Amino acid sequence: MRVFLKTEDEIELMRQACWLVSRTLGELARHIKPGVTTLQLDRLADEFIRDNGAVPVFKGYPNPFGKPFPASICTSVNDVVVHGIPNEETVLKDGDVISVDCGAQLNGFNGDSCYTFRVGEIAPEVRQLLAVTKAALQSAIDCACAGKNLGDIGAAVQELCAKYNYGVVRELTGHGIGRDMHEDPQVPNYGEWGSGIMLKSGMCLAIEPMVTLGDRSVYMLPDRWTVKTRDRKPAAHFEHTVAVRNGRAEVLSSFEEIEQIEANR
Repeated sequence: MRVFLKTEDEIELMRQACWLVSRTLGELARHIKPGVTTLQLDRLADEFIRDNGAVPVFKGYPNPFGKPFPASICTSVNDVVVHGIPNEETVLKDGDVISVDCGAQLNGFNGDSCYTFRVGEIAPEVRQLLAVTKAALQSAIDCACAGKNLGDIGAAVQELCAKYNYGVVRELTGHGIGRDMHEDPQVPNYGEWGSGIMLKSGMCLAIEPMVTLGDRSVYMLPDRWTVKTRDRKPAAHFEHTVAVRNGRAEVLSSFEEIEQIEANR
């Protein structure tokens, strides 16, 4: 394992990349409604990122099977946990939820964030799933400070979600981030308090709880990207990029614009 500590100048560059990712998700929030296709969202994101001088880093990103991702964002609807591929056939409808995962590289550094959006009115139990998953992300961020252990982040997610009998996906993790989109260390969403490496100021992590309404079991489609719940119950996914600091983590990405748009609805 090779963990890179970032300088203040490098964290500033990451902050700029993350801010662009956050603005991209905010732009998409204005368009997420019944009747919109996931391919339309992908085209909007691609154009917005490039117009702001950055590169949509997901596009062409290879997976362990050597298959490049064909789009600029991941659009995961309902029982798709992560890595849903935008397409013309998937049309959003009232009651859906869609997780949009977005990454951009700007000035040599990467930003990464994900938000699970409501499409129209959703079922109360799904609304609660989203709220708890978002709260689990915050609980994890609260543990991402110097002197804590990596396992504390996952333990915080697991402990909160267990109170609601939600499944916490284990096959996929958060990750370090910097000049590369995926760096060491991996950041699981489960674990034991006090376990794992000690966190140090200057580490940058993408923390991303992936939580299911039912069982945590998942499977991959033949496209070698799309991951779905086995019981076909919906999933939620929220992600922030953070810089580990003394005392309290600094969140480099933001949900503020998204939340303002959702509140106005």
